[in-house]
Amino acid sequence: MTQNIPSPDAAAILSALPLGRDPVSIRRRIEAVERLMEGAFEVPGTNRRVGLDVLIGLIPVVGDVVAGAIGAWIVWEARNLGMTKWQLTRMGARVGFDTMLGLVPFVGDAADFFYRSNSRNLRTIKRHLDRNHPATMTINR
Repeated sequence: MTQNIPSPDAAAILSALPLGRDPVSIRRRIEAVERLMEGAFEVPGTNRRVGLDVLIGLIPVVGDVVAGAIGAWIVWEARNLGMTKWQLTRMGARVGFDTMLGLVPFVGDAADFFYRSNSRNLRTIKRHLDRNHPATMTINR
């Protein structure tokens, strides 16, 4: 039995963005942006969710550069959390790979559907926060 979870609209996601510099606010901001970029909409007839990354990636070059810039912002926020250079390098490499792959016509659009650099980077950030800032832990449903 599958659950139909209502998809959050962009206005609800953006209104939930906390503006503080504390780890809890940063975590919420990154989670909201990742949800918007990777899973804001459900593809009709499938259980697959896509976000703005796939949609703006359809715009040649400009869309992939914008998606890459948003991914770079997530890495910047991770830097503000005090993550190690190794973690930041890996996260930056994921965003760079996703952006370069996205520049290839047709292949890049399909890759955006399957390779989710922002989701992978969010998992890395959550592991860091859970280890170094335990007060930011949340229970995933």
